[in-house]
Amino acid sequence: MELSEYQQKAAHTAQYPGVGNNFIYPALGLAGETGEVCEKIKKVIRDRGGEVDAETREAIRKELGDVLWYVSQLATELGLDLEEIARGNIDKLISRRARGVLGGSGDDR
Repeated sequence: MELSEYQQKAAHTAQYPGVGNNFIYPALGLAGETGEVCEKIKKVIRDRGGEVDAETREAIRKELGDVLWYVSQLATELGLDLEEIARGNIDKLISRRARGVLGGSGDDR
């Protein structure tokens, strides 16, 4: 599935106050779902010595799907195309790698 197709299909499932004019809701949802991914990983470290079993891997996969949905919907609310976001990010990273500045900090490396 292409990202643009995913974005269109995901948008059709959006049900929250002010859909189409509410970027705050998906931004908050993104933070919450990202937190859920981090919680599962934290528990892997705490309870399993960093070993990810099949059940936990599947649970994380599902949470990452929710993260993807919120990223997609936030992009939709802001009039951004997920394909363009992905392409721009890869181009930026390839450029940084070519210039030897993948590591470090700062947005404009």
